[in-house]
Amino acid sequence: MATTQTSISKVSIISDFKEITKMRLSLSVVFSAIAGYLLGAEAIEVGTIVLLAFGGYFMVGASNAYNQIIERDLDALMDRTKNRPIPAGRMSVNSAFTLAVIFTILGIGTLYVINPRTAMYGAISIFLYTSVYTPLKTKTPLSVFAGAIPGAIPFMLGWVAARNDFGIEPGTLFAIQFFWQFPHFWAIGWFLFDDYKKGGFFMLPTGKRDKGTATQTIMYTIWTVIVSIIPVFGITGDLKLSIVAAVVVLALGLVMIYFALELFKKRTAQAAKQLMLASVSYITLLQIVYVADKFIR
Repeated sequence: MATTQTSISKVSIISDFKEITKMRLSLSVVFSAIAGYLLGAEAIEVGTIVLLAFGGYFMVGASNAYNQIIERDLDALMDRTKNRPIPAGRMSVNSAFTLAVIFTILGIGTLYVINPRTAMYGAISIFLYTSVYTPLKTKTPLSVFAGAIPGAIPFMLGWVAARNDFGIEPGTLFAIQFFWQFPHFWAIGWFLFDDYKKGGFFMLPTGKRDKGTATQTIMYTIWTVIVSIIPVFGITGDLKLSIVAAVVVLALGLVMIYFALELFKKRTAQAAKQLMLASVSYITLLQIVYVADKFIR
């Protein structure tokens, strides 16, 4: 009996750790950072990739833990978040804060080993997510704009880790992921509208599931696709894209635009969910295409 309880306790601790650090989101950030590194690296160093992976995970894990501490009372009001460790009472605020501080130190420290500039951007990301984006979520739809900045850093961070420099190349990678986040998060805000409303979160640009929000979603989706193919024109320094790769990225973008148009036409939660899934597929496949194109070309 005691053994069974111990096993359940271990499973609970692991699942709570995954939840407080948002493991799936953190791993997607690590994926983006490594993709950026592979694009920027002139010679691939496995050690740097490992440091970037751990540093990136610690960085995002810390941001998410701080976020859940700050929003614990609001999380308790929403179906989507009420079972998180803190509102559900499985983890104390002090324990979560201790974890967040440890992750902050480990994250910035690990990235600093790569180079100081990478650590600086990692620290900026944690600060903006925790101190700007999180408080603004209950105040204004502009919170999505504020959140898009730290959210766009990982892809860029990888290049900076590889080159220890910021220029047109990491700036372009930042721009791609920055514009992408608007249709992605507005789609989430649309199909979770009622749940977000319980917590008092303002996620949609007009505050409503209307044509205005759908129109802006289309516009930002188009901007995302345009920025994504800019490297094919040879104006982004060492960040290059072949014509074949650009065509593939454009085709992926047209799929995302299609689902954005479907949201405008139908304005349903289902259409928003399809756009969200399309956006996740888009950014993941885009990063794969970019990296593959560099090494095949």
